[in-house]
Amino acid sequence: MMKLNLLKRTVGALAVAGVAAFGLGGAAQAESHSVDLAGKTVDFVIPFSESGGSARWANFFAPLLTEALPGNPTVVVRYRPGAGSTEGANWFQQQTTDDGTLIFGTSGSTQFPYLLGDPRVRYEYKDWQVVLASGTGGVVFLPPDLGAKFNGSAEGLQGENFLYGSQGATTLDLVPLLAFKMLGLTVDPVFGIKGRGDGRLMFERGEANIDYQTSSAYLKSVVPLVEQGLAVPIFSWGALDESGAIVRDPTFPELPSFKEVCEATAGCETSGVAWDAFKAFFISGFAAQKMVYLPGSASPAVVDTYTAALQAAIARPDFAAIAADELGVYPQLTGAAAQSANEQATAVSPEAKAYVLDWLKEAYGVTMQ
Repeated sequence: MMKLNLLKRTVGALAVAGVAAFGLGGAAQAESHSVDLAGKTVDFVIPFSESGGSARWANFFAPLLTEALPGNPTVVVRYRPGAGSTEGANWFQQQTTDDGTLIFGTSGSTQFPYLLGDPRVRYEYKDWQVVLASGTGGVVFLPPDLGAKFNGSAEGLQGENFLYGSQGATTLDLVPLLAFKMLGLTVDPVFGIKGRGDGRLMFERGEANIDYQTSSAYLKSVVPLVEQGLAVPIFSWGALDESGAIVRDPTFPELPSFKEVCEATAGCETSGVAWDAFKAFFISGFAAQKMVYLPGSASPAVVDTYTAALQAAIARPDFAAIAADELGVYPQLTGAAAQSANEQATAVSPEAKAYVLDWLKEAYGVTMQ
């Protein structure tokens, strides 16, 4: 059973990339000579419900931005869920706010429809200006009776019938659905939930018997279930090491990665087109899963102000500790590093895309038309 005290052993491993050495204290404020947000409200919009990992991530950064932005504006998280997050992203595409009072937070569930050519997508990432890229992870868990059948291999679960609450096959749920397929599990997704938090609630009510949550939501909402004996974590998606290989997630070092489980399960291969597709969407969906954008209309001064504010927040002496408890142990990228992560997360090879599109059509009747 994973315990919260595991985090205390890994706090020191938090990677903070792309951050200038500000030497600022906990309440440090980014300096700006041309942007002043005093007395203003910043809307931090996310295209999800208030119960999932994106909500927890946004509400973690909101007060840090209030402290670090010039003028200490009130940063309010607002929710615009719908259509697997494409509804909110389409709305943001139309916004022309240029004064720094609007920022938008995306997730892999926003990136995947874009990558796959989903016809609901009327947004273009290249039009937006990224100021933060956050890596994350995720943990798959089961009810205790099914968790007892897991021994590092998925073979003991292959005869079970699973129900899984899903936002849609082209959302971030593409990663778990593909992983379940590769492991030979029989999983019937119940499409239509508005956020991963709703999937967890289905699990808690007994309406689903397999679920995963991103790290921030897992730490807040699932660890208590684990400690009460109501859920059993079986593996994490893993994390990328410096060579690009999938290794154990540093936030959950005692859990095997999906790669380890795949290697231990007959019929699951960690090479070939299926693995390449999984890894490509894992990178897009998790290694740079959540990003903060300003509209394309925002001035360079506003972009620089947000970059400086986020760098100041990440440079706080207590950031590693509070981030580990709230988000897990993952890099928070700004500046050029965030731009590079944005480029990787919004591109996929033609081969991986073709494989996934064929699988979506065959398994779920989903076509990008």
